[in-house]
Amino acid sequence: MSEARGTIEIHLKELLQESGLSKNKFCQRAELQRSQLDSYLNNTITCLDIEVLARICDTLDCSTSDLLEYKPC
Repeated sequence: MSEARGTIEIHLKELLQESGLSKNKFCQRAELQRSQLDSYLNNTITCLDIEVLARICDTLDCSTSDLLEYKPC
């Protein structure tokens, strides 16, 4: 059995609110499906895709350190 090592928190909800973009407009610009966006917004994504992260950061003009935060146990 493996020991818990912490979690990655995704701050997309806050960044999206700050941007003023609607969810639909954001999905269009970042080339995301709405279900993908919902998984990122709800922090339920299980596998991060670096191409998706790059599109999110490009669309929101942010860095991965703005988007992702490691939270130790």
